[in-house]
Amino acid sequence: MQESISVSGVLCSSYDSFFEAEKKIADFILSNKSDIIDMTVAELALASGTSDATVSRFCRRCGFNGFHHLKINLAKEVAEERGNSIEVSNDISRDNIGQSLQNILANKVAELTQTISMMEPAELDQILTMIEKARTVQLVAVGNTIPVALDGAFKFNQLGIATVSGTIWETQMAYTCNMGPEDAVIIISNSGFSKRLMTLVAVAKENHVPTIAITNNPSSPLGQACDLHITTATREKLLLGEFCFSRVSATTVMEILYLFLSVSKKNSHDHIRRHEIAISDDKK
Repeated sequence: MQESISVSGVLCSSYDSFFEAEKKIADFILSNKSDIIDMTVAELALASGTSDATVSRFCRRCGFNGFHHLKINLAKEVAEERGNSIEVSNDISRDNIGQSLQNILANKVAELTQTISMMEPAELDQILTMIEKARTVQLVAVGNTIPVALDGAFKFNQLGIATVSGTIWETQMAYTCNMGPEDAVIIISNSGFSKRLMTLVAVAKENHVPTIAITNNPSSPLGQACDLHITTATREKLLLGEFCFSRVSATTVMEILYLFLSVSKKNSHDHIRRHEIAISDDKK
């Protein structure tokens, strides 16, 4: 595991895939970060209503070598939070809007920081090359990630990269059926467990289409099935108490891809200018 990834980020990103006992451990850690640093495996197991073996397996499943490794990373995270000049928490209340805004800002900044820290430069370069060489790029999503896919398609088309996306699942699948090795499919999913998206990836694989996944969980079926993967961070559970997908990180990933492609793709600025001229009358 990379040292730059926070424990909170790992737990929030993988939370939806945890078993019930593992969710109890994650909930206790997220609510008692400072106390965990001085606890033993047995004490955490007792406090969370689980067992020593479950705690040990949970730590390894989250990518840590063991409970001690988790505590080292958690201690760094707590120290960084205490070092902030502005006091923040995970509370949101209409009774204290000013403080709540600071809490939201701190968590969103943490989401973006963790997302970028998890990007591997070599793999990102492969992804950019795959997109640049593709005859057509398809951006696929279901549910609340559809706006991210639509935004990405708009951005890529501005650069002169032929890109399609849609809101109707059956139409997205029909398009994938017509793709080939010279194309590319980018799948955007929160948990990475969507059955519909897994079916689409299977069709893409049959047609030898290169695939890229953008999910919160690299160990998910989608993360494992695709050729390349970008992991996004989410901290929505800290703010809302329940798991909820944040589009901020995924949208930022699309923005990062757009910016890199805009400086590396030949004539990209000419394509942007041509598009802006074409729609300029509508802005008057």
